[in-house]
Amino acid sequence: MYEVEVKVSAALEAVRERLERLEATQLNSVMQADTYYNAPHRDFAETDEALRIRSERPTDGAEETRVTYKGPLVDEETKTREEFETGVEDDETIDAILTSLGFEPTATVRKDRERFSLDGYTVTLDSVDGVGEYVEVETEVADESGLEAAREGAYDVLEQLGLDPDDQLRTSYLGLLLES
Repeated sequence: MYEVEVKVSAALEAVRERLERLEATQLNSVMQADTYYNAPHRDFAETDEALRIRSERPTDGAEETRVTYKGPLVDEETKTREEFETGVEDDETIDAILTSLGFEPTATVRKDRERFSLDGYTVTLDSVDGVGEYVEVETEVADESGLEAAREGAYDVLEQLGLDPDDQLRTSYLGLLLES
């Protein structure tokens, strides 16, 4: 599975108003804490990979924890990458497993997210602690044959929101946090 994602810095209130005018469907709001790890056998910053534990608490539900591996970026334009993710029972146990295997926590990114659905894409409004406000437009495709169409569709959604695809950032929130 591939995640096709474009991200731009944006004033969230203006985008929220545009989403309302476009009659986007609000999906949910969550608080997330993403703890990223580096591997003992290679430097993920050099290989452009990511391994994280995500603890997510919906404003109206119970906390959920997932572990995710993201492979290197697959194109020069977007944040598209192969991704594997699964649920785990608790973040402390998976952290203990990873650190026992030599994986080192790098940093934790905290964010408040509002998710909407528009034209088959998930539009996420992110307020990221210490980093700023961003909009992500994303979808998933099963294999590489669907990447180009998904990317072009994500650009169309950005434009509907009054945002310029040329302003997109390929740097992760972790990267932006570490740069600040």
